[in-house]
Amino acid sequence: MKRVDVVSAIIRNEEGKILLVQNRKGDSFYWGPPGGAVEEGETLEQALHREVREETGYAIRVTGLSSFVKDRGHHVLFFTFFAQVTGGSIQISDPDDDIVEVRWADARQANELMPDLAAALQLEVGQEQARPFYAFEGTRN
Repeated sequence: MKRVDVVSAIIRNEEGKILLVQNRKGDSFYWGPPGGAVEEGETLEQALHREVREETGYAIRVTGLSSFVKDRGHHVLFFTFFAQVTGGSIQISDPDDDIVEVRWADARQANELMPDLAAALQLEVGQEQARPFYAFEGTRN
Protein backbone atom coordinates (compact mmCIF):
# COMPACT_ATOMS: atom_id res chain seq x y z
CA MET A 1 0.00 0.00 0.00
CA LYS A 2 1.38 3.39 -1.02
CA ARG A 3 1.77 6.07 1.63
CA VAL A 4 0.04 9.39 0.91
CA ASP A 5 1.10 12.65 2.52
CA VAL A 6 -1.53 15.40 2.79
CA VAL A 7 -0.83 19.01 3.77
CA SER A 8 -3.16 21.79 4.87
CA ALA A 9 -2.79 25.31 6.26
CA ILE A 10 -4.43 27.19 9.10
CA ILE A 11 -4.29 30.75 7.81
CA ARG A 12 -5.65 33.68 9.80
CA ASN A 13 -6.07 37.28 8.69
CA GLU A 14 -5.57 40.43 10.76
CA GLU A 15 -9.06 40.07 12.25
CA GLY A 16 -8.30 36.51 13.33
CA LYS A 17 -10.58 34.93 10.72
CA ILE A 18 -9.60 31.54 9.28
CA LEU A 19 -9.33 30.88 5.55
CA LEU A 20 -11.59 27.97 4.52
CA VAL A 21 -12.40 26.25 1.26
CA GLN A 22 -15.55 24.38 0.34
CA ASN A 23 -14.66 21.10 -1.36
CA ARG A 24 -16.79 19.04 -3.71
CA LYS A 25 -16.44 15.25 -3.62
CA GLY A 26 -18.96 13.65 -5.95
CA ASP A 27 -22.37 14.91 -4.85
CA SER A 28 -21.25 15.99 -1.37
CA PHE A 29 -19.66 19.20 -0.13
CA TYR A 30 -17.53 19.91 2.94
CA TRP A 31 -15.47 22.77 4.39
CA GLY A 32 -11.85 22.65 5.49
CA PRO A 33 -8.56 24.51 5.40
CA PRO A 34 -6.84 24.73 2.01
CA GLY A 35 -4.54 21.85 1.17
CA GLY A 36 -4.17 18.53 -0.56
CA ALA A 37 -1.91 15.66 -1.50
CA VAL A 38 1.84 16.04 -1.85
CA GLU A 39 2.92 15.23 -5.39
CA GLU A 40 5.94 13.10 -6.23
CA GLY A 41 9.16 15.09 -5.86
CA GLU A 42 7.62 17.85 -3.73
CA THR A 43 8.54 18.72 -0.18
CA LEU A 44 5.70 19.25 2.29
CA GLU A 45 6.24 23.02 2.13
CA GLN A 46 6.32 23.11 -1.68
CA ALA A 47 3.06 21.16 -1.80
CA LEU A 48 1.47 23.50 0.75
CA HIS A 49 2.41 26.59 -1.26
CA ARG A 50 1.07 25.02 -4.47
CA GLU A 51 -2.19 23.78 -2.93
CA VAL A 52 -2.98 27.08 -1.19
CA ARG A 53 -2.24 29.04 -4.38
CA GLU A 54 -4.38 26.71 -6.53
CA GLU A 55 -7.30 26.60 -4.11
CA THR A 56 -7.37 30.19 -2.89
CA GLY A 57 -5.15 32.42 -5.06
CA TYR A 58 -3.01 33.43 -2.07
CA ALA A 59 0.76 33.24 -1.69
CA ILE A 60 1.76 32.25 1.85
CA ARG A 61 4.62 32.08 4.32
CA VAL A 62 4.70 28.97 6.52
CA THR A 63 5.11 29.96 10.16
CA GLY A 64 5.05 26.60 11.94
CA LEU A 65 3.67 23.11 12.28
CA SER A 66 0.23 22.78 13.85
CA SER A 67 -0.27 19.03 13.80
CA PHE A 68 0.80 15.70 12.43
CA VAL A 69 -1.80 12.94 12.35
CA LYS A 70 -1.60 9.39 11.02
CA ASP A 71 -4.93 8.11 9.77
CA ARG A 72 -5.62 4.82 11.55
CA GLY A 73 -5.80 1.84 9.27
CA HIS A 74 -4.51 3.73 6.24
CA HIS A 75 -1.16 4.87 4.95
CA VAL A 76 -2.08 8.56 5.06
CA LEU A 77 -0.12 11.18 6.99
CA PHE A 78 -1.79 14.58 7.54
CA PHE A 79 0.44 17.60 8.18
CA THR A 80 -1.27 20.86 9.14
CA PHE A 81 0.80 24.02 9.19
CA PHE A 82 0.27 27.58 10.38
CA ALA A 83 0.75 30.13 7.58
CA GLN A 84 0.28 33.80 6.76
CA VAL A 85 -0.85 35.41 3.51
CA THR A 86 1.95 37.31 1.80
CA GLY A 87 0.15 38.25 -1.42
CA GLY A 88 -2.54 37.51 -3.92
CA SER A 89 -6.32 37.62 -3.68
CA ILE A 90 -9.11 35.09 -3.66
CA GLN A 91 -9.06 33.30 -6.99
CA ILE A 92 -9.75 29.59 -7.43
CA SER A 93 -7.53 27.93 -10.03
CA ASP A 94 -7.84 24.34 -8.83
CA PRO A 95 -6.98 22.02 -11.75
CA ASP A 96 -9.17 19.25 -10.26
CA ASP A 97 -12.20 21.58 -10.04
CA ASP A 98 -12.89 20.36 -6.49
CA ILE A 99 -13.06 23.80 -4.82
CA VAL A 100 -16.48 25.47 -4.85
CA GLU A 101 -15.95 28.50 -2.60
CA VAL A 102 -13.27 30.27 -0.53
CA ARG A 103 -14.14 32.36 2.50
CA TRP A 104 -12.76 33.91 5.66
CA ALA A 105 -14.64 32.65 8.73
CA ASP A 106 -14.41 33.56 12.39
CA ALA A 107 -13.79 30.69 14.81
CA ARG A 108 -17.51 30.32 15.58
CA GLN A 109 -18.37 30.02 11.86
CA ALA A 110 -15.45 27.61 11.33
CA ASN A 111 -16.79 25.42 14.13
CA GLU A 112 -20.25 25.46 12.53
CA LEU A 113 -18.98 24.73 9.00
CA MET A 114 -16.56 21.97 9.99
CA PRO A 115 -17.28 20.88 13.59
CA ASP A 116 -15.37 17.58 13.51
CA LEU A 117 -12.32 19.05 11.82
CA ALA A 118 -12.32 22.16 14.03
CA ALA A 119 -12.30 19.87 17.07
CA ALA A 120 -9.54 17.67 15.58
CA LEU A 121 -7.40 20.74 14.81
CA GLN A 122 -8.18 22.15 18.27
CA LEU A 123 -9.57 25.40 16.85
CA GLU A 124 -11.35 27.09 19.72
CA VAL A 125 -13.70 30.07 19.74
CA GLY A 126 -11.88 33.16 21.00
CA GLN A 127 -8.45 31.60 20.53
CA GLU A 128 -6.23 33.54 18.12
CA GLN A 129 -3.80 30.73 17.39
CA ALA A 130 -4.43 27.03 17.90
CA ARG A 131 -1.79 25.24 19.94
CA PRO A 132 0.54 22.91 18.04
CA PHE A 133 -0.01 19.24 18.79
CA TYR A 134 1.03 15.84 17.54
CA ALA A 135 -1.26 12.86 17.13
CA PHE A 136 -0.23 9.41 15.98
CA GLU A 137 -2.45 6.34 15.84
CA GLY A 138 -5.16 8.27 17.67
CA THR A 139 -3.11 9.37 20.67
CA ARG A 140 -2.20 12.97 21.40
CA ASN A 141 0.98 14.02 23.16
